[in-house]
Amino acid sequence: MDQYFESYEELDIHQLMLNDKTRVLAYKNAIFNSREKFQGKIVMDVGAGSGVLSIFCAQVGAKKVYAVEASILAKSIEQVSIENNAQNKVEVIHSKVEDIRPGDLEKVDVIVSEWMGFYLVHEGMLDSVLFARDNFLREDGSLFPSVAKLYASPCQLPSMYEFWNDVCGVGMRFIGKEYRKTKSLKPEILLVNQDDLLAAGKLLAWLDLECISVEELDPLGGEDYVSVCEKDGRFQGMCIWFAVEFPDGSELSTGPHDEATHWKQTAVVLPEDVEVTRNEPVAFKLELKRDASRPRRYNMELSLLDAEEVEHDVPCNCHMTRCIVTKRYIDDLDDSESRMAENPDS
Repeated sequence: MDQYFESYEELDIHQLMLNDKTRVLAYKNAIFNSREKFQGKIVMDVGAGSGVLSIFCAQVGAKKVYAVEASILAKSIEQVSIENNAQNKVEVIHSKVEDIRPGDLEKVDVIVSEWMGFYLVHEGMLDSVLFARDNFLREDGSLFPSVAKLYASPCQLPSMYEFWNDVCGVGMRFIGKEYRKTKSLKPEILLVNQDDLLAAGKLLAWLDLECISVEELDPLGGEDYVSVCEKDGRFQGMCIWFAVEFPDGSELSTGPHDEATHWKQTAVVLPEDVEVTRNEPVAFKLELKRDASRPRRYNMELSLLDAEEVEHDVPCNCHMTRCIVTKRYIDDLDDSESRMAENPDS
């Protein structure tokens, strides 16, 4: 058993996740809103953990639920299923899903899994879900969730900057600068206040879990992006969050505008802040690559770019002359088309 699975034997971790009502209820509601996909069907719960998702599936009428769990918590799932009168429906498989031979199980109609880690792909559990999809899911089967999205936005991080300006009447800006240098070396997990976002989130990755391959998960992002600041402020870091969608159309989102979850947000801290103004473009490249020595982890690289040299969205609301002219031209075209539609004979 490797260290990854051993870490999930700590019950404190499961209490933290189960106490995240936003997370748990998002799954419960998506499952209960899709009863027709579960009633009389065979389900696989990949990385079943405490077994809560397996029980939800049994409660809505699944005929059989394979609760696949590699840690010793698998023994607890059996007791949880008995406690909830689901022992005749939930079959616990104490194994990594990759170690189950495809011929040993009948095909399943639904795969459920709470596989998301910090900044979506930390821990690399999505690989296991895709393995299960390719080897055990029927051709017309469903995945819960079915889509995953990764976002980023420039932001302010006052907890990283302002704290050091005045510590009980003592200025410690020098120490604060050194502190931020160390913090800029790896992502920080923290809650970002929605008021500290400087721009709308940019979509870095959109993953269709029904067809995406493992190879397409490396790298993620990597394009040049331009965010337009919606207020004056200090660009102090990049805020990263994710959302997943379920087949019923519901969504679990972990952004600063959403209910807080145990995932919080991920921030890439800048060693120095940059003053920005409303409508100023911030150009950047953010790429997530697998760590070759630890494939369950990703390395994150943020590069700040020259907004003059990067292609902007069309239309773009930034204050650069070329974008103002382009937007005005598009607005004039829209006005002209609207007048023609209102007066087709003129």
